[in-house]
Amino acid sequence: MIQMVLEEAEERMTEAVAHSKKEFSTIRTGRASSSLVERISVDAYGVEMKLQELASFSVPEARQLLITPHDPGNVVAVEKAITKAELGLTPSNDGHSIRLSFPELTQERRHELVRMVNSMAEEGKNRLRGQRRNGRKDLDDISGSGGVSEDDIKHASDRLDELIHKHEAVIDQARASKESELLEV
Repeated sequence: MIQMVLEEAEERMTEAVAHSKKEFSTIRTGRASSSLVERISVDAYGVEMKLQELASFSVPEARQLLITPHDPGNVVAVEKAITKAELGLTPSNDGHSIRLSFPELTQERRHELVRMVNSMAEEGKNRLRGQRRNGRKDLDDISGSGGVSEDDIKHASDRLDELIHKHEAVIDQARASKESELLEV
């Protein structure tokens, strides 16, 4: 039972870390990246679809993203969805594909984005703490039902602490990497 609680906690902590990393990838760094637009919803074929399902992406220049819909009939719908997403980017449509040019980030904007990344990292750590709290509650439930020694519960609780420290370090490393990427001129 204790091993199941620990495995479940580790799995959920890993998911929280992955979620945080995905959130970091949505922050624009001045370089072109498809992660900024992949999850935009586009009204195509009468249904809402993610842009990554409708188009391919390429980066012809460091600060330019080329979006090529698989069906040229969706170019207008994709352009409309990008404009509606308010990314601070103006799409340029040539009839077959859409170009997004990423302007140079100002120093002030870079620091604002760093604050956003730090906030996202803290949210990720809060998710990890919630998972540890859930794990401890499960361990308390096991302890209350009997059949398990206090030493085993204590050891499992210590293992939960080790797990959270390991996962927090991964989030901190990803945050630091994103921060240095943002501040790079």
